[in-house]
Amino acid sequence: MQAPKSTNISRNQTLVTRGDRERRLGQRGVTLWFTGLSASGKSSVANLVDQMLLERGAQSCVLDGDNIRFGLNSDLGFSPEDRTENIRRISEVAKLFTQNGVIVLTAFISPYRADRDKARAIQEPRDFVEIFVDCPLEECERRDPRGLYAKARAGKIPEFTGISAPYEAPLRPELVLNTVGETPEESAGRVIAYLEQNRYLWREDAALSEPA
Repeated sequence: MQAPKSTNISRNQTLVTRGDRERRLGQRGVTLWFTGLSASGKSSVANLVDQMLLERGAQSCVLDGDNIRFGLNSDLGFSPEDRTENIRRISEVAKLFTQNGVIVLTAFISPYRADRDKARAIQEPRDFVEIFVDCPLEECERRDPRGLYAKARAGKIPEFTGISAPYEAPLRPELVLNTVGETPEESAGRVIAYLEQNRYLWREDAALSEPA
């Protein structure tokens, strides 16, 4: 963890604890870290999971890579150094939400294992779930909804993951989604099933419940 430059600071302890919030929500806070190539289906699946969670009364939020770069990380580009800082900042944001009992869904390419490992390391045990959205480069290029791969092949986008910059696939993700072999709805359903099986969700009506 990076030491703060500020001095004379201390951590504030809130009156409402994480456990208080989780018992109220009927869920355990967690960061679901979706990683994969551009156009692999990360945002589509994350948003479907978010919708499914809302329908059952759960508290969740989606942190999308492009959206974050419009605000919090608008000063960062796509160099290796900027990618690392991009992931560091969003990791800290995800941690804050998670510690308040929220199910956080992050949809970032996050191409480097070391950066994802650091994102995991700053969280408490069980607070970080790596989800590899596995889709071959050829299929991502075929989809290419925004024409980014075509631009990268033409040299118009430098340092583009999968073309002119590397992507390091997870070695031991908690969950692998094959977005060629299953529909986005099927992938989202598998994420919900994982949350249920691992006691991140324990009651559909949520209110004032707690795990057995």
